[in-house]
Amino acid sequence: MMFDWIEPWAHAALAWDIQLVSHSGPMAWMQRRDRRLCEMLTFAASHSAFYADAPPAAADEAALHWLARWPVLRKPELMRRFDDCLTDRSITLAALRSFMADPSCIGSLYDGRVMAWESSGSSGTPGVFVHDARALRVYDQLESLRRPPAAIVVGPIAFVGATQGHFASVCTIERLRRLTPLTAACMRSFSFMQPVARLVDQLNAYRPSVLASYPSTASLLADEQRAGRLAIHPLSIWTGGETLTPAVRRQVEQTFDAPVVDSYGASEFLAIGCQCRCGAMHLNADWVVLEPVDAQMRPVAAGAFGATTLLTNLANRLQPLIRYDIGDRVRIDPQPCACGSPLPVIEVQGRCDDSLLLRTAGGRSVSLPPLALVGLLENDAGVFDFQLVQCGANRLRLDLHADGGGSQRQWRQARTVLRSYLHAHGLDNVQLTHRCGVPQVPGRSGKLRRVVARPRA
Repeated sequence: MMFDWIEPWAHAALAWDIQLVSHSGPMAWMQRRDRRLCEMLTFAASHSAFYADAPPAAADEAALHWLARWPVLRKPELMRRFDDCLTDRSITLAALRSFMADPSCIGSLYDGRVMAWESSGSSGTPGVFVHDARALRVYDQLESLRRPPAAIVVGPIAFVGATQGHFASVCTIERLRRLTPLTAACMRSFSFMQPVARLVDQLNAYRPSVLASYPSTASLLADEQRAGRLAIHPLSIWTGGETLTPAVRRQVEQTFDAPVVDSYGASEFLAIGCQCRCGAMHLNADWVVLEPVDAQMRPVAAGAFGATTLLTNLANRLQPLIRYDIGDRVRIDPQPCACGSPLPVIEVQGRCDDSLLLRTAGGRSVSLPPLALVGLLENDAGVFDFQLVQCGANRLRLDLHADGGGSQRQWRQARTVLRSYLHAHGLDNVQLTHRCGVPQVPGRSGKLRRVVARPRA
C-alpha cells in the first residue's frame, strides 16, 4: 500500500468535491456516502483478516442495508485483534506503542507514512488509532472548508489541552506545524496540566487570534479573563471534545466578545461534524456514517437519541472502523437546517464532566479542568476505570471500579500523581480518599462521568 503525503492535485480535487456537496442537494452527499461505503466494505473484507468473514453483499443490495448486517466493533475487541484489523500487516500494535512512548514523536508520522493517535480510556480501555494519508486529507479539508465564516480568522492559533500524549488534537496541531515555517509560527499548543497562572502568562504573551480548547477549559479561561488576570482578545473561540452547554457558550462569548464555534470529532474520525452559522451541528455525512442504536444495537426511531452510536469511517482504509461503538448518544434531526446546508443536523450528548473548584489553605480558589485530571490519572497513573468526586472545598474521593489487590495498587499510583498535581497548583491541603469496587453509573451521554464536582446546596 502506497502513501504519498504531498499530492496537491488530490487536495484540490477533494476540496472541490467537499465544496460541491456543501452547495448541492441531499442526493449529492447520499450518493457519495453509498459509493464510498460500498468501496470501504469491499476493501475491508478483502484486505483485513479481522473482516475476512464479513457478510458479502447481496445482489442489488443498498449500501446501508449491507452495512446493517456487519458486526458491531467495540474498543476492547479492536485492541485485542489490533493487528488483524489493519490492512497493512507491516504495522503492528507493539511497534506503534513503542513509537508513541516517545513524546518527541508527537505530530510526526510513524514509519514516515501514517499518523498514530491514542484515545482516552473512557470505556475502560485506551485505544490506538492509525490514519492513512487519504484520511488525513479528508479531515484537514473538512475542518477548513465546512467551518462557518465566524471561525475563519487570520492570526495566531492557540490550542489549550493535553499536550503530553499522542492525542488527536495535539498531534494534528503539531503535524501542521511541521509542514511549513509559516504554520509553525501561527500555531502553538499550551498544556492545561500546568498551573493556571503559568498558562495565563503564556497566553498573554502569545496573544492568540483563535483560542481552541475544550468547553470546560474555555470556561476556566473566561473566569481568568473576567478576573483581569488573562488579557487576550481572540476573534473566535473553537471548542470540542466535550458537551458545550448553552450556559458555557454564553459565558465564553460574553467574556471574550467573540463567537464560539463548536465541533464534534473523535480519535476514530477527527471531523465528524461542525457548527453552522445558525448554531446547529452538521454531520459530514458524505465521509462518515453514524447509526444511533438502542442497548441491543437496534436502530432507533428517526429523530430519537440512541443508547449509543455506531461509527463507520469512509476515509481511512488502513484501519477500517465499521460499525464502531463510540459511546456517545446522538440524535439525527430529520428536518433540514435554516442555514441551507444539505448535510443532516445532529445533536450530541458526549462527555459532561465537571470542573473542580478547590480552595488552598489560604482561601484562594483554584479551578481544575476535568480533562486534565482524566489525562493525569490515565497517562501518569495507568488508571482507567474510575470516578473522581469532589466531596468538599478541599476533599477529593477516587472511586475505583476494580476490587482486590489490583485496586489498591491503582490507588497508590493515583494518589502519588494526584498529590504531585495538586502541589503544583498550591493545593497541598486537599484531602484524598478512595473507595474500591464501586459500580459504574453512566451519565446521560451513555459514558461514565469521570470527574464530578461537589453537589451544590
